[in-house]
Amino acid sequence: MENQLQNQNQLNIELRPEVAEGVYSNLAIIGHSSSEFVIDFVRIMPNMPTANVKSRIILTPEHAKRLLQALQDNVVRYENQFGAINSPTAGYVPPIIGFDRA
Repeated sequence: MENQLQNQNQLNIELRPEVAEGVYSNLAIIGHSSSEFVIDFVRIMPNMPTANVKSRIILTPEHAKRLLQALQDNVVRYENQFGAINSPTAGYVPPIIGFDRA
């Protein structure tokens, strides 16, 4: 009976091959309203006058906070294994850092 309950509550996550390849992004633009966070992942290429949003993720505030905590945890584990991540742009704020959707 316990195994049946576990199987009913189990979530199977599928990763399609075209999604598994991933999308490269070197800029994230984050905005929020009272009910959602929107993260646009952008790829900026040298000497190109425009940059395209490659993916947009919309999260509830609760999921955004969980994502923040998961990223913090993973950065700590990464640095414990591989050493500190260099932040050559520490203190630099790009001209477009986010937007409010209120």
